[in-house]
Amino acid sequence: MTTTAPARQRAAEPGTPPPEPERSAEVRALAAVQRTIGGKPVVRAARGLSLFGEHAAGWFAVGLVGAAVDRDRRKDWLTGAAGVVAAHAASIAVKRVVRRQRPIDESVEVLVKTPSSLSFPSSHATSTTAAAVVYSGLTGRNLVPALVPPMLVSRLVLGVHYPSDVLAGATLGAVVGGVVRRVLRKRAR
Repeated sequence: MTTTAPARQRAAEPGTPPPEPERSAEVRALAAVQRTIGGKPVVRAARGLSLFGEHAAGWFAVGLVGAAVDRDRRKDWLTGAAGVVAAHAASIAVKRVVRRQRPIDESVEVLVKTPSSLSFPSSHATSTTAAAVVYSGLTGRNLVPALVPPMLVSRLVLGVHYPSDVLAGATLGAVVGGVVRRVLRKRAR
């Protein structure tokens, strides 16, 4: 695999459970993703997605732009943006309870900095899925297939999440996004 940064070992936060056993199925899958698609252009794109999705800031900004542009539904866009932030907050709360450590294995390269060593669920996956679900309802277009898979794969390419982290994050985001979307539908009636 060709990357733009050398592999870095990640240090565990005090009080976190030990990392996954070496060569667990998840570690092997993660390393395989990096070997298979982790070339320079993919890593560059994954880093861009990481920056956009950090703390749900990019998705929140999309909601604010929607509110500015679609004045007739400003309240809906603001509610949607708040829902994305709520999804992100929910993922952080779950992370602090579960305390699963991010991947630490010599076969996995860590290609981006993270705010903590906590891994489960992926907050990027959570907020992206919530945004895709909510904003699909507001735009009338199914944004999920275009937005969610690239973000989920980017977290694996960057070596910062196990596959189950991104799947759990997407599930949590879908649940929160679905609740927000139902609220918006009821409001429209």
